[in-house]
Amino acid sequence: MSIAKSTRAFLTILLAEIELHPGQDQLLDRLEVESPVNVSTLADLLAVRPSTVSKMLDRLIERGLVSRSANARDARRTMVHLTPAGLEAQGKVREIWLKLEADLTSALGEEEIAILDNSLHRADDILSQRLRRLR
Repeated sequence: MSIAKSTRAFLTILLAEIELHPGQDQLLDRLEVESPVNVSTLADLLAVRPSTVSKMLDRLIERGLVSRSANARDARRTMVHLTPAGLEAQGKVREIWLKLEADLTSALGEEEIAILDNSLHRADDILSQRLRRLR
């Protein structure tokens, strides 16, 4: 828990430099310019409720990073589009993630990084499966 809290705090500081909040980085990362995604799919990808995604989208729309539109085949479904400004922000998010990863691994050897990477992926898989069961 300590590592998760410290990592989140560090990430929060880095994201604030580009005027984003934790979670918004994950949402931006899941979008592609040519492939709009519906809100339900985004919620599944982020392992949150659709209402949470909607609130996040409201803030990102205000900043011009994403846009919403009705699905051409089903007007009840809302599609999310990445804007050019959103694409730029997405690039900055990915740079921040690389910086954070480099900072976290700079004192580790290759073998230690491989072990850590495998262990964290395994922990993520376990937590994601259990979280899905609870939702």
